[in-house]
Amino acid sequence: MSDLRIQPSRGLKGEITLPGDKSISHRSVLFAALADGTTEITGFLTGEDTQHTARAVQMLGIPVEGIGSSRLVVHGKGLDGLSEPTCVLDLGNSGTGMRLLAGLLAGQDFFSVLTGDQYLTKRPMGRIVEPLRRMGAVIDGRSEGKLAPLAIRGARGKIKALDYASPVASAQVKSAILLCGLYADGDTSVTEPSKSRDHTERMLRSFGVDVREEGLRVTLQGRQRLTTTGMLDIPADISSAAFFLVAASIVPGSDLVVRNVGVNVTRTGIIDILLAMGADLTMENGREQAGEPVADIRVRYRQLKAVEISGDLVPRAIDEIPVLAVAASYAVGTTIIRDAAELRVKESDRIATMALELRKLGAAIAERPDGMEIRGGGALAGALCESHGDHRVAMSLAVAGLAARGETTVRDTTWIETSFPGFGQLLLRTAY
Repeated sequence: MSDLRIQPSRGLKGEITLPGDKSISHRSVLFAALADGTTEITGFLTGEDTQHTARAVQMLGIPVEGIGSSRLVVHGKGLDGLSEPTCVLDLGNSGTGMRLLAGLLAGQDFFSVLTGDQYLTKRPMGRIVEPLRRMGAVIDGRSEGKLAPLAIRGARGKIKALDYASPVASAQVKSAILLCGLYADGDTSVTEPSKSRDHTERMLRSFGVDVREEGLRVTLQGRQRLTTTGMLDIPADISSAAFFLVAASIVPGSDLVVRNVGVNVTRTGIIDILLAMGADLTMENGREQAGEPVADIRVRYRQLKAVEISGDLVPRAIDEIPVLAVAASYAVGTTIIRDAAELRVKESDRIATMALELRKLGAAIAERPDGMEIRGGGALAGALCESHGDHRVAMSLAVAGLAARGETTVRDTTWIETSFPGFGQLLLRTAY
């Protein structure tokens, strides 16, 4: 177990480059495996979550070189090139890896089992199992398939196209269905109540798949061939950048540039919310990389003000809400977060854990069933905090400690390695 000790910072300064986007990294190795030919992936996130996905692809018979590094070479074997694994596929803490692989494996002609750690096996899987069963897959698991481990009997040749109205805006649900839909005859569609991140649609197009969008509805035709362009360069993760954007916004004296960040509009809720809070934040040098918009982001300290975070903003910032709760604790006024019940079923119950831990620092937070009410503007003081086995909770609390009086200790930060290897060292180097 590793602890992270944070002293008050006098300002975050300079320029930093962050690890590759986690969501895009997962998808890159999966789609490269399904493509005909070899794909070189650079900027691949070396976190534990994405390495679990890469190793699972390798166990499915796809040669993958460079696992553990930021450069992978994937020798794809085409849509029907996967083979039955000889043992259980362990996805560790990765909900994205498990849910996307479940969709992919549902369309195979073999048996496979997906499992994970003590936190992943508590996360809801019924939201993907139900539509995949409707498409013809045979899936079993604990609690009637609502919890992992998941045992999947692929139904290649029997997969039915599905027109699915998702009750939640979830890129993982949408992606699992679309991946299974690649093995169906006819069109598979997913309609969401609001738009979730669209990395799957963008990457499928980059591999030559025709993906159609009409409002909140996404459709693809089955049995399309994936063709590699040979190279795929992954931008930095905006969810990782969020910790530094908030830190520089709340610590006086900060002037920080974060380079090469993916600024996909389905992910930039964090930027829109910080700007609404009055943050001094600008995007520079806009360009495109791997089919994704990219920019450098400059942020300087400025006193923040309270806002309401709700509605369509929430899916665009769902992973960043823990650190936005930190920003709200330092903002003037009362911030309301609603429509975010999805936070209850992440690696931890992020509403409960963030409220509990920020109260230890002196923040005034009231839980709501679907969010939080945070009365900000008061001075926070360092405290001993717990990560609750959640990487984003751990990193958010470290950011909170930068602007607090006295030392803050975050216990059990090993979980940070799932998504942001080297976070602690980079934060301390930038803040002092």
